[in-house]
Amino acid sequence: MRWPPPFRSLPNPAPVFAWSIYDLANQSFQLLINTLLFPLFFTGVIVGDDDRGRALWFQLSALGLLLVVVLSPFVGALADQRAWKRELLLASGAVCAGLTLALGLIQPGQAWLAAAAYLIAAVACGLGENGLGSFLPEISTPSTVGRVSAIGWTTSYIGALLLLGITAAFTLGFGREDASEMRPMLVFAGLWFAAGMIPSVLWLRERATPQVGAGTPLVRGVLARLAQCARDTARFRQLTRFFIAFAVYSAGTLTMIFGLGLIGDRLGFGMHKLILMASVIAVTAGVAAAIAGRVQDRFGHVRTISVFLILWIVATLAMAGAEWVSVPEPVYWAVSGVIGAALGGIGTSSRAIVGAFTPEPRAGEFFGLWGMIYKLAGMVGVLAFGKFSALAGQPIALLVVAAMFGLGLALLLRVDEKAGIAEAIVAPCDPGE
Repeated sequence: MRWPPPFRSLPNPAPVFAWSIYDLANQSFQLLINTLLFPLFFTGVIVGDDDRGRALWFQLSALGLLLVVVLSPFVGALADQRAWKRELLLASGAVCAGLTLALGLIQPGQAWLAAAAYLIAAVACGLGENGLGSFLPEISTPSTVGRVSAIGWTTSYIGALLLLGITAAFTLGFGREDASEMRPMLVFAGLWFAAGMIPSVLWLRERATPQVGAGTPLVRGVLARLAQCARDTARFRQLTRFFIAFAVYSAGTLTMIFGLGLIGDRLGFGMHKLILMASVIAVTAGVAAAIAGRVQDRFGHVRTISVFLILWIVATLAMAGAEWVSVPEPVYWAVSGVIGAALGGIGTSSRAIVGAFTPEPRAGEFFGLWGMIYKLAGMVGVLAFGKFSALAGQPIALLVVAAMFGLGLALLLRVDEKAGIAEAIVAPCDPGE
């Protein structure tokens, strides 16, 4: 098979392609369910009360993140111990795809049913995202980890653009702009996810083998592995420092992901403007992810992330200011572009630096920890944003988000990238040693 240029020069194009298409597939949940359509469908159709629905949505989002936090370290350690990364990735994707499809069938007033289906799907998607990341050290090298991560991230935004185009054709072409008419798109989101998993079934294989202690009782073996990793934290000082910074700025990132659709709705955007805003974000995010992939291995992961954090600070301050001062509508599209660049760039760069700081035998475990921190930070950020919005208004809440990015930047500058890469090579952290 002749692979397209991004994959052709790689020594293992098939697994990288399959891995990146999974990134494209789960955009149907990340974009249509978490950000754009389901929040409006849940608040306006299932709950039927915008104020109550918004409050429930932020609480539901936070609970889903909390469940991923609780399960991520256990599932990551299990994946490493039993060499089940592939099995857990595919199983979580199948669960998420099936329940995403089911969300489109839930009727008004069935808020508890919608909440249960969404929570299980969100947990499956979050665990699958960790599992996908854990393949990065296996399908890349220290010199290509940034490039391979960016291929996946860029592909995901290509998927976002395709999904937005289909959503625009559905809403504008058929005149279905009301949230109550979004059911077919929710069903389609589940089918999209399922179809995008097919390359992973065919080509994504796991190099790892069951590790020492895999024959011990399941729970005891996993708990022992987690305890060992906790004792080994001191051997990975730079990864620990990065995780602290990552936790702070991820609180802001996930707040924007879960709240962007509702923020736009509050600003008076109809469905067509929300789709346009999301399209601008997707285009600039994809471009930023591609650029980051080309430069971060040479420019440095820490410096690359710092640039995108500065963009996040500018964007959130601009959005807060736009609520106090009337601005022309083109300003919103410009700010959307900055948000997209910040979102796409910081995502791939953060995943790449974890890959660079992670020894391959602990990939599932460390990326499980990465996912746990990401979701825990997001839970705190989402709850804080909802509370500050209710008590002081959305502009003040956006200023709080900007402060999260600023503090994250200050903490990130304490990370020594060269030392972090050396720690991953010198201290493999294998509990079987």
